[in-house]
Amino acid sequence: MVIAVNTRLLLKGKLEGIGWFTYETLKRMTINHPEHEFIFIFDRAYSQDFIFAENVTPVVIGPPTRHPVLWYLWFEYQIPKILKKYKADLFLSPDGYLSRRTKVPQLGVIHDINFVHRPDDLPWLKAKYYNYYFPKFAKLAKRIATVSFYSKEDITRSFKVDYDKIDVVYDGINQVFEPISDEDKTKVRSMFTNGAEYFLFVGALHPRKNVCGLLKAFDAFKSVVNDSTKLVIVGGEMHKTGPIFETYENLRHKDDVVFTGRVSTADLHDIFGAAMALTFVPFFEGFGIPIVEAMSAGIPVICSNTTSIPEVGGNAVLYADPIKIDQIVDAMVSIRTDDALCCQLVDKGFIQKNKFSWDETARLLWMSVEKSLQ
Repeated sequence: MVIAVNTRLLLKGKLEGIGWFTYETLKRMTINHPEHEFIFIFDRAYSQDFIFAENVTPVVIGPPTRHPVLWYLWFEYQIPKILKKYKADLFLSPDGYLSRRTKVPQLGVIHDINFVHRPDDLPWLKAKYYNYYFPKFAKLAKRIATVSFYSKEDITRSFKVDYDKIDVVYDGINQVFEPISDEDKTKVRSMFTNGAEYFLFVGALHPRKNVCGLLKAFDAFKSVVNDSTKLVIVGGEMHKTGPIFETYENLRHKDDVVFTGRVSTADLHDIFGAAMALTFVPFFEGFGIPIVEAMSAGIPVICSNTTSIPEVGGNAVLYADPIKIDQIVDAMVSIRTDDALCCQLVDKGFIQKNKFSWDETARLLWMSVEKSLQ
């Protein structure tokens, strides 16, 4: 069987949510299924690190897909050429984009449809593209995979597709995340916060991540708990970041906020392990990988009570309404002042995180592949 895969998000040193999903699942699937041939389709020069096994054939075909017009050209004209040339039995697209110009069966992984509910968070043309094409992709797909039951129900309801056509394949967690020693915590804090304890946010700087709300909550927290605690924000700029930096400039305690930008996986391991807690309060999330990474690192979690997040957090986190700043502040104060609560959350987190693994994600996605070929 020949499985062609959209691997355009496998970018060395720039893997983010869907990129990590692509990397972790394909690495396992190609190694576990040597009897099949995989055609990895890149839109630019690729790293040999992503050619996981001998049964992987890399193909580069432009143009680099940096814009909705180029997305259209790549998926509607370039992808069908490759599928025909290699006689593909299936086209697997880990970011959900499909081609309407091929008869090859297609499996799209639609992680969430935040663009349906929050189109104003995106540049105008991207929002238009997503909301025009993704309902068509959902109907066109032989099967759909998604990363939570919340997203499964949301896709079914919003795009009017058969509920049984959608398979849930929870995200996994990178095994690198684990607790670190007190000595290492001291070193990390010395490096990033001049030795101070800190709350942590990990994610792209994007309106739906509610970074503005988090900044306001932290400022209010500092007014309640007047100590050296800092807020560390890890992640690169994405869309419409102007309000984030405007909010930052107006903080009373902006000197206690640290923006690191993107960091390496090794640095992220250390930053997680040395944090006092993860503060992750987005308005909308299809899964929320940082929640499980924080649990693995042995730190408490404050997170939103919306969309898919309660499905991931279970009873192992403190919840807050992302719209209500006072609830986020109260949760931060509880973490800062209640050591017993923190220990309980960490213990529950170690149990909850065992529900998620990339091995299981890859296994379930492979089952979806097999269903797509029936």
